[in-house]
Amino acid sequence: MNKVFPLAISMSLLFTAAVGCSGGSNAPVASVNSEQPKTAAPSKDPINLRFSWWGGQSRHDYTLKMIEMYEKKNPNVKIQPEYAAYDDYWKKLVPQAAANDLPDIMQMSVAYVAQYGDKGQLEDLASYMDKGIIDKSSISDAFLKVGQYNGKQYQVTLGVNALAAIYDPQLFKAAGVNPPSKEWTWADAEAMGTKLKANGKLLSANVDDRNFFNFYLRAMGQNLFGPDGVALAYTDDKLFVDYYKQLQRMYDAGLLMSMDKFAQKKGVPEDDEMVLGNAGISFSWSNLYVAESAVAKRTLEIAPPPGPNIDKGLYLQSSQALSVSKNSKNKEEAAKFVNFMINDIEGQKIMKGERGVPASTKVQDAIKPLLTPEEQKVVDYVAWVGKNTKSDNPIDPVGAVEIVKLLTDLSQQILYKKTTPEEAAAKFRKESNAILVKNKK
Repeated sequence: MNKVFPLAISMSLLFTAAVGCSGGSNAPVASVNSEQPKTAAPSKDPINLRFSWWGGQSRHDYTLKMIEMYEKKNPNVKIQPEYAAYDDYWKKLVPQAAANDLPDIMQMSVAYVAQYGDKGQLEDLASYMDKGIIDKSSISDAFLKVGQYNGKQYQVTLGVNALAAIYDPQLFKAAGVNPPSKEWTWADAEAMGTKLKANGKLLSANVDDRNFFNFYLRAMGQNLFGPDGVALAYTDDKLFVDYYKQLQRMYDAGLLMSMDKFAQKKGVPEDDEMVLGNAGISFSWSNLYVAESAVAKRTLEIAPPPGPNIDKGLYLQSSQALSVSKNSKNKEEAAKFVNFMINDIEGQKIMKGERGVPASTKVQDAIKPLLTPEEQKVVDYVAWVGKNTKSDNPIDPVGAVEIVKLLTDLSQQILYKKTTPEEAAAKFRKESNAILVKNKK
């Protein structure tokens, strides 16, 4: 995966972000709004498609509006929506994949594209781009590469985002605590959490193992996975031990939610502890800032995850992408709908970058005047990340999902004191490498 850099520093900076090279457009907004992407002539035969995605209620609501818009433009097409919270979404796909009954169009994650691609369950979208069914004229080659795996265009990114700490400034102020900054550290986080706890608040509900452990590794010059996918990329188990001793301290001090209570969470903005006013921070992704602000109905702020070496830990990543299933009986129409979700300006005015910075530079320019102050904050933050990131992040190898589950299980065992960080580090390396070797055969 190539490194992603935004091309400007303002509102336009984020909306001209590219991966490694420029694909931006300098056309004024007025001319862009009048120029719609090329699309293939609509067919007339009745067609039924299934479209699946994950997210919170606000995403469901606007996506349904976009589906309605597409159906009005293509009255012969009916799209059946299938949506859920993140964890439930992937649980639903497993039996569908086993039955060769995946939805025609799927919201896809970098964590799963290798798994589904290697099993031959995703359509290569390159030919649809060559035919103009999916218009790539305003999408940089670097953005397209974000969706490529083993030489196939298995997905088209809906946008880019970055890891973030979304926080409630009023809660910090009420507790007399300085909020996160662009130079804060994990030691600062512990100190903040102690003061918040004294005021009856949590630091955060939890800290996601896969993403924030990887962020920590990157900040220390290592990585969780490497491009070859044959073994864990980091070589020093002391990094694992140090990170989880730190997490254990925060958990033992009551700075994080108890695991039994957190297990009941649905993983949507509506039940996030920071959104509910019970925690200072939500360790999350930048594109969720808008949804969390909307549900919270109060001013939130956004900062990078804690350091040290934040610039080394940071990276820009595809927020979500769209894939077409190999088993679809209407692949061309599914590809047309992908094109609509990626390129249609009127549709994108509804989405407004909630799934990440749009891939199309025409879309980027067209929605600039429509952004709210909250959406502008995301733009500014991702622009800052793009300027400060030091390296890219390899796509997850096949077996990564199993490894992430192992990491989560070991993390819980550490926090429950069923094992030590040292024992967990050795077990994680041994079993993870065995999983990667197995999947490379």
